[in-house]
Amino acid sequence: MPPIELGPTRPVGATDARTVRSSGGQVQQGGQSTTAPAALVRSEALDPGEAPVDAERVTAIRKAVEQGNYPLVPAKIADAIIAAGLLLRVNT
Repeated sequence: MPPIELGPTRPVGATDARTVRSSGGQVQQGGQSTTAPAALVRSEALDPGEAPVDAERVTAIRKAVEQGNYPLVPAKIADAIIAAGLLLRVNT
């Protein structure tokens, strides 16, 4: 079997900010594009809006934790973590 040639290797590291490749494949040098960038259109359908947070409840829980009278039950916390992990699984 003939050997597989991979070519020269490059060091692994952070991306060079001076050279950026756009989604269209054009190379941008130093922030200047060789072609005009495509217009970015944001859809309001994808806007999640504000997070549904009850600020008063958060304040009450923080105060209870600081005072030491908020019931932290490790078994309930572990069950919630496991349940959240199961919800994220995809059946394949």
